[in-house]
Amino acid sequence: MSKAIYIATTEPNSGKSIVSLGLMQLLLGKAAKVGYFRPIIDDFEKGTMDSHIHTIITHFELDLEFTDAYAYTRSEVVKQKNLDRDDEILGHIIHKYKAIEDQFDFILVEGTDFSGEGAIIEWDINVLVAKNLGIPTVIIASGTGKTLDELIGNLFMAYDSFKEKGVEVLMTVANKVDPKNMDIVSVGLQKKLPNNVLVGVIPINPLLGNPTVKEISKELEAKVLFGEEFLNNQAGGFSVGAMQLRNYLTHLKKDSLVITPGDRADIILGALQANISANYPNISGIVLTGGLLPEKSIVKLIKGLSDIVPILSVQGGTFSVTNQIGTIRPKIYAENTVKINTSIQEFEKHVPTTQLAERLITFKPRGITPRMFQYNLLKRAKSEKKHIVLPEGTDERILLATKKLIDADAVTLTLLGNPEEIKSKIIELDIVLDASAINIVNPAESPHFLEYATTLFELRKHKNVNLAMAKDLMEDVSYFGTMMVYMGHADGMVSGAVHTTQHTIRPALQFIKTRPGVSIVSSVFFMCLPNRVTIFGDCAINPNPTAEQLSEIAISSAATSIAFGIEPKIAMLSYSSGASGVGEDVDRVRKATEIIKKKRPELKVEGPIQYDAAVDSKVGLAKLPDSQVAGQASVFIFPDLNTGNNTYKAVQRETGALAIGPMLQGLNKPVNDLSRGCTVEDIYNTVIITAIQAQGF
Repeated sequence: MSKAIYIATTEPNSGKSIVSLGLMQLLLGKAAKVGYFRPIIDDFEKGTMDSHIHTIITHFELDLEFTDAYAYTRSEVVKQKNLDRDDEILGHIIHKYKAIEDQFDFILVEGTDFSGEGAIIEWDINVLVAKNLGIPTVIIASGTGKTLDELIGNLFMAYDSFKEKGVEVLMTVANKVDPKNMDIVSVGLQKKLPNNVLVGVIPINPLLGNPTVKEISKELEAKVLFGEEFLNNQAGGFSVGAMQLRNYLTHLKKDSLVITPGDRADIILGALQANISANYPNISGIVLTGGLLPEKSIVKLIKGLSDIVPILSVQGGTFSVTNQIGTIRPKIYAENTVKINTSIQEFEKHVPTTQLAERLITFKPRGITPRMFQYNLLKRAKSEKKHIVLPEGTDERILLATKKLIDADAVTLTLLGNPEEIKSKIIELDIVLDASAINIVNPAESPHFLEYATTLFELRKHKNVNLAMAKDLMEDVSYFGTMMVYMGHADGMVSGAVHTTQHTIRPALQFIKTRPGVSIVSSVFFMCLPNRVTIFGDCAINPNPTAEQLSEIAISSAATSIAFGIEPKIAMLSYSSGASGVGEDVDRVRKATEIIKKKRPELKVEGPIQYDAAVDSKVGLAKLPDSQVAGQASVFIFPDLNTGNNTYKAVQRETGALAIGPMLQGLNKPVNDLSRGCTVEDIYNTVIITAIQAQGF
């Protein structure tokens, strides 16, 4: 079952609450524990809470604290954006959402309301959040004040915008539609939208569209004189009692609110009498303006009535109060069970709930976004902290990455190098890093130095390495760091910011060696593209792999893919797709594909296949119509190092993708190589994936 659904609207006052309440009721019938989350809410007064969150939590008795149910207030988001902290906004929203995800079987996520400062940025934020949470969406638009074409066009553009960003839209809902136009709207949307998008059309409901006397009282900061127990009365309209009573009575309508100066005893008593008369409609309440209160004799008379409505006293004049009431946006709050139940009934009546529930059950995300991938990496690393050694302890980038890793509490770190030099460098670079939070080891002065040298001698004496040579080698940080991993004094090593690839991995190949059943060490990059994360291999180690080696690289890459939460669909890349191409290079890829299918028949693999056919569904369908991989590949195996290295760099530079890696595959323990042009972010990410690798040993 899908883990969540996102509710988005195209505008203010769309009546989003009716869908929230209806969906929550639907979900509680399908899942044992349902949570609720709003990325951004309106600002609220200190000591209070957002009324809509309170309504959902209270009415459905959710085991959820108010502060856990949202990430930001609107003003907090505006402030963060003014400081160019968009990345931080998204990161915090993901963090809060994932905390709720761990507690519940399903989560209802409700987008913003497009009200107040910052409304212009809200559409993009809603799309971005839904995309990065990887959850399907329901889009709502109001039919109020729109022509048929405008309403349908509004919803289609919203659908197209979400779809373009890779967000699956399960349903569109046209709300507040004139009852006589419902069929026309439904047919129009079904014609415009794809068949797999459900359509709901909900009519205008006066009960939901009008404020209660309680809402009016709060907005006017009124004093309740009488009838406090009836504040949930619905104000079906309002009229001003400024004329003589005999004339005003003819203007009363069902559930209307009477607005009159506080000294108009005739209007007050006449309205109350009309309320209990079978010849006049009921009223919802009375608002007394000007700060004027009825005389004591009138108050005494009112108290003696058997049937009463809320009577409010406000300070403003009749004209300004009337205008203020006209602008009040009705809301649904916890105590108003009539509105809540009506909303749920309207949703169930006018929305295809059975089909929607089926779509939610069968929905499967098509991939994972880079931000969610990075969040999951950090979470996994922290779940079982590992000890990683960084041999290049004096490099500025290594020290900055160390600060970031320690702050994230992701790993335990050992830096190799002269302790005084490293500490001096930390001060020189003004890095706020407590040196006692990391281990700093000078290999030549380590108490393990002789033990390590002796171990290396025993492991390599058949290669004519004597103890003196082993001691010389052990002064090299790459050898010392690798030996720490071999001896179990560290769980993994990351190097290469200063040293060459050969210098970094030679010790690992000499004595850590490959895992049982693996004959070749290879590498992969996690390519964090705008809408998904894919795996590229081999882009760093093997120049011209044979067919057997290519098959092993692919199988290792599939295992890596699974380990990091990506379903492997393997594309064995070549300059030809299917059976059309001939030549030594394409035949090698074809043979490698056959070996994979024989060794691991459960894996989805296609080869030879061209890159465009592997990533573009239309091209893939045209060239390989029966393929399970074409158009949807997640693991790309390049035929040689030249192609792989150049392609990953081209994709990285031209698309702005984050390339995490290379991560080495096939070793008995995790050792990973950095590029000498690596950034602090590259080091941070490589240490994180090394720590996760170490959890599997």
